[in-house]
Amino acid sequence: QVQLVESGGGLVQSGGSLRLSCAASGRTFYSFTMGWFRQAPGKEREFVTAIAWSSGFTSYADTVKGRFTISKDNDKKTVYLQMNNLKPEDTAVYFCAADHGLTRTTMTRSREYGNWGQGTQVTVSS
Repeated sequence: QVQLVESGGGLVQSGGSLRLSCAASGRTFYSFTMGWFRQAPGKEREFVTAIAWSSGFTSYADTVKGRFTISKDNDKKTVYLQMNNLKPEDTAVYFCAADHGLTRTTMTRSREYGNWGQGTQVTVSS
């Protein structure tokens, strides 16, 4: 079991930046994939980005490519989501997720992740 705690959400103007953090604890997770998903009111949870902890392979949704960057700190057991040039349509609750055994295809699917954080709200005003 892996425990995940997100932080760093808030209110920002369009064009601004935020950095989210996801601190992981619990069992050894160096074989895990860490993902970020988001869910806006009335919409389904959608994939944002993910990183394979051991290889560093990353995947991004087309809607955030070039604006968002996922990274990790092995010593702090923390994954970061740097969000630049934020848009009102980025407004959502952002969730961190983790699981092992994921492939480059399945890492984009929320149903493949068994460990989730509580979520952090990101609001982008126009």
